[in-house]
Amino acid sequence: MADEQKPKERKERKKVTDPATEDSILTTTAKAIGTAAGKIASLAGVTEPAPAPPHTVSTKQPKLQKKNKHRLPRWQKKAQQKAAAAQSAV
Repeated sequence: MADEQKPKERKERKKVTDPATEDSILTTTAKAIGTAAGKIASLAGVTEPAPAPPHTVSTKQPKLQKKNKHRLPRWQKKAQQKAAAAQSAV
């Protein structure tokens, strides 16, 4: 009895047999026309590349504003000293 297998019964899917409404017919035809028009336009080369969105500058203030440094970093200061020494030597 354990070895016996019952034949599997297939469940039939219920087919939607609702009467087609005008909306569904219109949408399917609009999709079909749109895809056909798109294919024709792409073959003809009518399609335009999408324009890039314009870059906008942010107007909000950053949380930490940069400080106005009056002193130069060490490497810039030494470079200026060397340049000044070379100018005065020549």
